[in-house]
Amino acid sequence: MLSQIRHRIHNIRQTFEKASIDTLLVSIAENRMYLSGFTGQDTGFDESAGVLLISGDHLVLATDSRYEIQAQQEAEDFEVICYKKGLAKELPAILEKLGTSRLGFERRRMSVSQYDMIREQLTSVELVPVDNLCENLRECKEEVEIEAIRKSLHLAESAFSDFLENLESGMNEARAAWEIERRMREAGARSVSFPVIAAFSANAALPHAIPSERLMENSQPLLFDWGAVLNGYCSDISRTIVLGRADETFKKVFTAVYDAQQKAIEAVRPGAWTKDIDAAARNHLHEKGLDEYFGHGLGHGVGLAIHEAPSLSPVAERNVELKENMVFTIEPGVYLPDWGGVRLENMVVVRANGAEVLNSLDVKLF
Repeated sequence: MLSQIRHRIHNIRQTFEKASIDTLLVSIAENRMYLSGFTGQDTGFDESAGVLLISGDHLVLATDSRYEIQAQQEAEDFEVICYKKGLAKELPAILEKLGTSRLGFERRRMSVSQYDMIREQLTSVELVPVDNLCENLRECKEEVEIEAIRKSLHLAESAFSDFLENLESGMNEARAAWEIERRMREAGARSVSFPVIAAFSANAALPHAIPSERLMENSQPLLFDWGAVLNGYCSDISRTIVLGRADETFKKVFTAVYDAQQKAIEAVRPGAWTKDIDAAARNHLHEKGLDEYFGHGLGHGVGLAIHEAPSLSPVAERNVELKENMVFTIEPGVYLPDWGGVRLENMVVVRANGAEVLNSLDVKLF
């Protein structure tokens, strides 16, 4: 792990000249872990387990007393500084030691109030907002990361398979969501990647439905979306099933979504573009007269964060050229008001000869 961290530090330093900075303040939790190995968790947007300060020749992890010992154990190459008066007040002394004149900060994580507090303390250092310096490095996974994602996905799928074997007639959405989460945690997951979605019948037309007291019904769509966090890496999977006999609407929608997913997977290759992969699925749904019921993007990167680059969407800010070892979801869906919806989600990794599907759980589970 240490050699990987050092390689990542080398790579992030190579971005400094183009960004016109000499030191980088890393406050996004996933970037902090990626570059140091420190797994301290932020407990809220306005609370932090610490920051990294990376210069050309110094590595500092600044944190408070809650995480000091953990930081020393996990971030072997970093000097750990425990601030007593808060980061903003102690930052000038740290930066003076580093010889910083232009400090890059991740503006996606820093609030206006945090910026104001730091700006007030710094009189001889210029603050430079930066975007995606580390995220761009994380876009292509190392093989050890892909294996970690695969294990996280296997845990999530095994938990769901066990859930299906113990499915109780009349179970409501909230109970189903908890049963899936419980099994993942008991299998060793540190947490869930996001709140488990269990949406039955008409609620399945809500892509991010909140589990309720609605009961399972025969011949109605039952949509599940879940994932685990294992050793820091996330997984994300969706399946839609039906109890009893599937009606003609379910068969039509399911087949269209399944075929759209397959066409998108077949289009994945190095050199392809994210918007073209999205279009492969969306165009098929258009042919079936269902594209107006597919409103979200086709997929998103997954790794240390549940949503990261690249984004596969017709409205994404970046149209990204696919490269080997990118990992992302392919999750077309069709959502019909007052009936329900079908979403099928697999995770793939871009390989030299196309997409490697990481899932082992069947898509058709009815």
